[in-house]
Amino acid sequence: MAKLFAVTVILIAIGSAIPILMHTFVPPVDISTHGPLIDEQMSETMAEAGISFLAAQIILGVFVWKFSRTQGRIGSFPGGARGLVAAAVILVGVEVFALGAFGARAWAGIYFTAPGPNAMRIQAQAGQFAFYFRYPGPDGKFGPLHPDLINEGTQNFFGLDPDHDPEAKDDIVTAELAVPVNREIHLLMHAKDVGHSFFVRELRIQQDFVPGLDVSVHFTTNKVGRYEIVCTQLCGLGHYNMKAYLNVMSQADFDAWLKQQASQQ
Repeated sequence: MAKLFAVTVILIAIGSAIPILMHTFVPPVDISTHGPLIDEQMSETMAEAGISFLAAQIILGVFVWKFSRTQGRIGSFPGGARGLVAAAVILVGVEVFALGAFGARAWAGIYFTAPGPNAMRIQAQAGQFAFYFRYPGPDGKFGPLHPDLINEGTQNFFGLDPDHDPEAKDDIVTAELAVPVNREIHLLMHAKDVGHSFFVRELRIQQDFVPGLDVSVHFTTNKVGRYEIVCTQLCGLGHYNMKAYLNVMSQADFDAWLKQQASQQ
């Protein structure tokens, strides 16, 4: 039975590696300038983790085959468990260090570098159970937020006070994130209530909204199209339906869209 188990473990491990080696799981289209580095990091992670997993299962199978007794029980490993534990700690440590080293360049471009001075600033607000986005008007300034003025009934989602705050008079609030293609976007994020998440698979970005903290990410899209934004943090009963859309447009179409949205405020 022990030898049958050993053979079964090795066959299952090899079988599970075949879909990965054949690239059965094709990633979604990439629409960002930083996407190739993220995809490269993902491929390296899958390769390293896959090789480590496959090697561990083969070693397990060989161990069971070689050290099993005739009664089907596994005998003592030479040298005891101390050597095994030390080897496991070293191997896992090397693997984690390698993944961090490989991924530093990919993550640094998103999280460890500041957006350019000409990046377009857009505020993103997440609340149960919707996303809303705010664009500054012609003055280029965001009006201050007043949480006590937030009112879903009057569609004052950000708590603006245009009657007393001049900067808020021309702010544009929408339920869709529209951006011009090939323009860097600086997304300023905050949560209205509980934890949420901003995830666009084609954009290769997933960033949590943390209540009480202002979080930001920056990115540049390079393909025109319409893509789904979803919340990936369990945020309540309506979590399953919390989504919006990222609409990547040409600069001319974006300017026309922004003008139309301003006329509807």
